Amino acid sequence: MDDHDDSLHRARQASAAQEWRGAADSFDAVAPDRLTANDLAAYADAVWWLGRIEDALRLDAAACDALVAESRPADAAGVAFRLGVFHVGRGDEPLGMGWLSRSKHLLEGVRECRVHGLLLLLTGVEANLVAGQPAVAVDAARQIRDLGRRLNEPDLVALGLNGEGRALIKSGAVADGLALLDEAMVTVREGRLDPFMTGVLYCHTIAACHEVCDVRRMTRWTELAERWLTTVPAEVTFGAMCAVHRAQLQLLRGAWDEAEFGALHVVASLDVNRLDYAAQAWYVVAEVRRLRGEAGAAEAYAEAHARGYDPQPGRALLRLADGDAEGALASVLSAVAAAGPDPLLRAPLCAALVEIAIAAGHPQDAAAAASELAKTASTFATSGLEAMAATARGAVLLAEGNVAEALPVLRDACRRWYELGSVYDAAGTCVRLAEAYRAFGDAASADAELARATAVYERLGAHRPMRELPDGLTPRECEVLTLVADGRSNREIGAALFISDRTVARHLTNIYNKIGVTSRTHAARYAIDHQLTVAR
Repeated sequence: MDDHDDSLHRARQASAAQEWRGAADSFDAVAPDRLTANDLAAYADAVWWLGRIEDALRLDAAACDALVAESRPADAAGVAFRLGVFHVGRGDEPLGMGWLSRSKHLLEGVRECRVHGLLLLLTGVEANLVAGQPAVAVDAARQIRDLGRRLNEPDLVALGLNGEGRALIKSGAVADGLALLDEAMVTVREGRLDPFMTGVLYCHTIAACHEVCDVRRMTRWTELAERWLTTVPAEVTFGAMCAVHRAQLQLLRGAWDEAEFGALHVVASLDVNRLDYAAQAWYVVAEVRRLRGEAGAAEAYAEAHARGYDPQPGRALLRLADGDAEGALASVLSAVAAAGPDPLLRAPLCAALVEIAIAAGHPQDAAAAASELAKTASTFATSGLEAMAATARGAVLLAEGNVAEALPVLRDACRRWYELGSVYDAAGTCVRLAEAYRAFGDAASADAELARATAVYERLGAHRPMRELPDGLTPRECEVLTLVADGRSNREIGAALFISDRTVARHLTNIYNKIGVTSRTHAARYAIDHQLTVAR
């Protein structure tokens, strides 16, 4: 046995044992003309797991040609399918679609096999989910599951269950959909699938939980995925994808240093294989920088955008932080319109719209967004959406001067955010709680909530430019007082702020009590003395 034969023998053994580095090193030492079609496919598989993407694509293309030459169309179709998925994932859609078309043509006349199910996953499930046709996707997913059972292919059964679950979630049947995701993952946890399909199903499941804001499920599946990754030798791509999900959770929970570092660490490897995940990583980086008021946030949003990821609502919130409330409002309103009818896509945009519209003095836009968010939370009923909806409703009630109604809603929202571990969002709710308590004359409770929020902001290094308002006045009360000083009547104030005359009167009563005056004239003088007047 010569050196090439010995290396080839070791390569085949290592490949069969899924020892990717050993397999790749041994295949590297073999002359190319010694490699069979099966060797080329195994070689491509090994180098892909090591992150050698260009080598993997080249070797898979050679394996496909060799399998066709050996009159093995089903096997060749499987390799062509893999090439199609890889090229699409790295952002080269024309070449990816070309390989997927070749896979389909190679299957012409071939009796049903595993690759038929994989192609149906893309054309029947994924395509219809993107097109907003979840009912069609459900039917396709069930066909995949049934095919898997006929062929005794557990990965097709799991992919079918997962696809059906994601489609049901999109259609609003969230509990049933999540149950199917969990059922599919039972097969994964039993170790019955090959490593690639195991990674695919972890990613699909975690991404679905993230989209529907099921923070608890996302956390659990991310932890299990990370545990699985420790058992996969020299894993690169799935590890980088999982790192993005971990960074998303760290962003939510205030571990901002770790989130930014983790996202930046994997961007380069994702750029050559999974452009969509690279874009999400840049969005995490942008969010950390925005929340801390650091330079480079706009550039990071641009990096995400360049890779095909919508940088909203972060980009609009960045404009708000820069003091351009009207520009931020226009930006987020256009983002909501561009999102189309999908309630899950619209939910984070609506949450940002509430904050921006209140700051810009457009309460009607805020109320409409909060109402839509409440409907979405009611339909999908996940922990994150419910917290977002409660926060939005409380903010709108407070801005309208309905303090008694706002207080219990804001308390509930604060509790929800703390339960999810989202300390930044909880702190923001505490600030609004402080406003509500102060409007009630409960200065002690207001100070306690404000102190709690301040401690969180200081620990996170959060950028929270907040104007100190005199005598416990809320931002809305200052707006009313400013218009009083400008000589506006209650009706004119209501028209300017899009609130009712009755709400204006309620604000004035609260204002008079806080600043210790009894007339509009004295209130106007107070506004002038405290520089709460309209700039001319």
